Amino acid sequence: MTPYTHKSPPDGSPGRETAGNGGAAPDAGSAKRRRSLRLTLPGCWGALLFACLSFTPSLLPRGGVLQGLICGINAAIGYGLGVVAAYVWRAFADREARHASRTSWRVLIVCAIVLFGLSFGFGQYWQHEIRELMGVTDFNALTAVACPFVAALVFCLLLLAGRGLRRLYHWVTRVLRRWAGPRAARVVGWLVVAGLAWSVVSGVLLSGFVNGANEAFSLRDTETPEGVHQPTSSLRSGGPGSLVPWDSLGRQGRAFTGSGPSAQDIGAFTHRPALEPVRAYAGLETSDDAESRAERAVADLERAGGFERARLLVVTTTGSGWVDPAAVDSFEYLGDGDAATVAMQYSYLPSWLSYLVDQSKAREAGRELFDAVYDVWSKLPQDQRPRLFVAGESLGSFGGETAFSGEYDLRNRTAGTLFAGPPNFNTLFREFSDQRDGGSPEIEPVYRQGRTVRFTEDPTTGITPEGEPWDGTRVLYLMHPSDPIVWWSPELAFTEPDWIGQAPGGDVLEGMFWVPFVTFWQVTADLPFSTDVPDGHGHRYKAAYVDGWNAVMRPSGFTPQDLDRLRDIVQADH
Repeated sequence: MTPYTHKSPPDGSPGRETAGNGGAAPDAGSAKRRRSLRLTLPGCWGALLFACLSFTPSLLPRGGVLQGLICGINAAIGYGLGVVAAYVWRAFADREARHASRTSWRVLIVCAIVLFGLSFGFGQYWQHEIRELMGVTDFNALTAVACPFVAALVFCLLLLAGRGLRRLYHWVTRVLRRWAGPRAARVVGWLVVAGLAWSVVSGVLLSGFVNGANEAFSLRDTETPEGVHQPTSSLRSGGPGSLVPWDSLGRQGRAFTGSGPSAQDIGAFTHRPALEPVRAYAGLETSDDAESRAERAVADLERAGGFERARLLVVTTTGSGWVDPAAVDSFEYLGDGDAATVAMQYSYLPSWLSYLVDQSKAREAGRELFDAVYDVWSKLPQDQRPRLFVAGESLGSFGGETAFSGEYDLRNRTAGTLFAGPPNFNTLFREFSDQRDGGSPEIEPVYRQGRTVRFTEDPTTGITPEGEPWDGTRVLYLMHPSDPIVWWSPELAFTEPDWIGQAPGGDVLEGMFWVPFVTFWQVTADLPFSTDVPDGHGHRYKAAYVDGWNAVMRPSGFTPQDLDRLRDIVQADH
């Protein structure tokens, strides 16, 4: 067939650049730069609106640089939406784009100065209020001043990236028009550019970033934390007679087995005889796959006498193999040391990064480890089995949940469960929360009158529903209202969640409200800094483990004063 050709417009037509002074052609490079920097009025209004909304309060206090990053991203989104809205309006009005008058630009500039200044001021006030709620004293005035400059830089970079994609689209379209009609060329051009952009971001950039991070953190995994030494007790993995070599445990595994309260420490707290706790662990270098790694950890647990203890805890780690020492230490103190804990590593990446990319590994690790423990435990005589508990924080709770099908499975196969800071995508957490009893809020839901599963932001103030029976196995979720790990979801970009529309928790400002796209990026930016706040807020669960385990384990002989002392011990140690 005859290929389509693209004809240049005739001289003097609107499609050709012309210039005065005898018709001399303008410099092509300077014209291209002007087009790259040219802004549209509707886009600028959208950018201004979204930039101002970025200062509305989120879950955690933010520094000036982070606020500038969020502001720049939101401004770029607002600019794009403004451009699209203007394009749609012109399509319905059936008219071409018009050049904005100087008066319109002056109005925009005046409004931008006033609105951005007010928003910036209110933003600083809201950040002060959030810091007051959480007891945060750090504040850097210089980074606050840098916020608008960071926002402008981020906005320009994103704008240039978007226009680069637009130029690529036009080039692809011109090439396709040699063999196809204009409409087909435009449609296929958009599909090609969108596909290339997605493949670069997800396939090249994301994969490259994850692989690079994995390599970097694998080197760190060979280190041993300061103050941690190889155990001299045969009750610890990596110690004498262990089936798991010390060097294969990884950084977090060595921290787990090389620390923790001794029998003397526990006895000094309880004022009665105590045992030395058992801790078993398998690192990534211990074995090549999750199943054999779990089997090795359980074999070492069995060797150390873990199945002969009164209480056995299965912990799914977070990211790089980290086990919150506050969770295990509290369990061992309240169990008089007659306790054993087993865990294993599934990634080199830190918690916040593995939260985004290692979900499948967490799921596999949680399932394989519990199944390996349960296989040995279930074959023991009933009167010789330890009470079997499960725990996990953040992505560890996600992995811990995957071993169970629901409430009845948790109740039938465990003596108790304690999950802290569950990610919003946890299967069972979402089921329990979405199917909560009518009238109960999302930040502290009540599921089936709390007969098995309960939720609390602070176990020291009571666990709802108070007064209702909580017999048999107890499953408890610890979740702070200000924890972005709990509330982050891609759906935040388009749908207002219940937890924002309802009354806020004790450490969230009442002024927080949902804005499409804006709230999503605000909570996303909170994720990496979720632990940079005092205990009891964000994603920091330390002292809460003491009262959480006290509620789940129901140990005898501990007074409220004892729990106060134990909270002080746990917070001081970690």
